[in-house]
Amino acid sequence: MNWREEYKPLLWISGFFLFAYFMPVSDLRFDQALKEAFALAHWYAREHVLLCLVPAFFIAGVIAVFVSQAAIVKYFGAAAPKWISYLVASISGTILAVCSCTVLPLFSGIHKRGAGLGPAIAFLYSGPAINILAIILTARILGLELGVARVVGAVFFSMIIGLAMHLIYRKEEAEKAASQLAAALPEETRPIWQTTAHFFVLVAILVFATWGAPDVPSGGFYAVYLWKWWLVAFFSILLAVSLVIILKIRLWQVTLAALPVVAVSLIFSDQPLIPFTLGVVSLSVLLSFSPGEPEAWMQSSWDFAKQILPLLGAGVLMAGFLLGSPESGQGIIPTHWIADAVGGNSIAANLFASVAGAFMYFATLTEVPILQGLINSGMGKGPALALLLAGPALSLPNMLVIRGVIGTQKTVVYVALVVVMATISGILYGSWFS
Repeated sequence: MNWREEYKPLLWISGFFLFAYFMPVSDLRFDQALKEAFALAHWYAREHVLLCLVPAFFIAGVIAVFVSQAAIVKYFGAAAPKWISYLVASISGTILAVCSCTVLPLFSGIHKRGAGLGPAIAFLYSGPAINILAIILTARILGLELGVARVVGAVFFSMIIGLAMHLIYRKEEAEKAASQLAAALPEETRPIWQTTAHFFVLVAILVFATWGAPDVPSGGFYAVYLWKWWLVAFFSILLAVSLVIILKIRLWQVTLAALPVVAVSLIFSDQPLIPFTLGVVSLSVLLSFSPGEPEAWMQSSWDFAKQILPLLGAGVLMAGFLLGSPESGQGIIPTHWIADAVGGNSIAANLFASVAGAFMYFATLTEVPILQGLINSGMGKGPALALLLAGPALSLPNMLVIRGVIGTQKTVVYVALVVVMATISGILYGSWFS
C-alpha cells in the first residue's frame, strides 16, 4: 500500500472522528449554531436555488455551448486587448443582480471557454460587487457618500485585482495566450445577434425573478417588483420563441412543454413559484430529448450543477454554523464580538471587517440592512466600506467552489488581494470622512 496516496483520506477520517468524539452536544451555543447551520441551508434552498442558481446554471450552459470559444478569446482571452477585456468584465455586475454564489457558474463557464485569468477574476468580483440595485440601496439607506465610495471602489477593485492576478501568474498566462494564438479556433456557427438575444432573455428572467421588494413601497423599483412575475412570463414567452427560431426545436414540442406551465400558472396565479418550478422542469425535459445543441446545453448546465452544488451546500452549512442565519445571526461566533471589533478606524478594525465580510454569506441586497444594524451598534465608517467591498464578492461557499475551478493557490491569492485592498480602502475612507 502506498501510504503517500492514502494520507488525505486518513486525515479526513481522523478529523471527522475527533470532531464527533469531542462534539460539545450539551453546550447550548453549539446546539444553537448547529440549528442555525440547517436554518441557513433551509433559507438558502427556499430563496436562492430555484430563482438564482437554476437560471444561472442555464446561462452558464449557454456560455459553454452557444458562445463560441473564438468570441471568449477575442474579448476575454489572455491575448485580448486589456482595456477591452477589463472594461467589459468590470461593468458586467451592473447587468447581473447576483450574489457571490450565483456568479460562480458564469465565472466557471467563461474560464473554461478560454478567458484569461485576469478578466475572469475581474468578472468574478464585479458580478456581485457592482450590483446596481445594491449600490442604489446603499446610497439611499446608508448615505450617498458610502454609496459612491462603494461603486468607485468596486469598479477599481475588479480591474486592479484582475490585473494583479494576471501579473502574479503572467508566465502561465503567456503560455495560455501563445496556445490560443496557435490553436485554430472554431468559427461562429450562428449570427452573434442570435446568441446575444438568447443570452439576454435568460439574463432578464434571472434579474426579474430575483427582484426583491424595496424598503419604500413607491417609485420605479417598487413598480418593477409589483410586475416582476408578469415580466418573467413575458421573457419566458420570448425564450419559447428563441427555442423555436434560434435552437430549431419543433414548434409542437415547445408548445407541448409550455401548455402545462400555462395551465398551472392560471390555477396557482397567487403562487408564482409553482409554475416557475414547473417551467424549469419542462425546459429541462424538452432540452434533454432534443438532439444536438439543445441537449448539449442541458448537459453542460447539469455538469455545472454537479460541480458547484455539493461544495455550495457544504459551504452554506459551515457559514450558518459559524455566523448564523440572516434571521437571527447567532452562530458559534457571537455577533456582538463582530460589532465590538469594528468600531473606530484602526487597521485591526478594518482588517477584521474585511476578513469577517469575506467569510460571511450575503444574499443579494441583504448586506445593506445587516450593515445598517452593525453601524447602529457602533461600526466605524472605514470598516463599513471594507465589509461592503469584501463581503458581497466573497463568502465561504464561494471560496470552496472557486478552489475547484482555479485551484487552491490562486484562490488564496485572490481572497488575500480582496481582503488587503478592502482593508486599505476602509482605512483611507475612514480617514477622509471621519
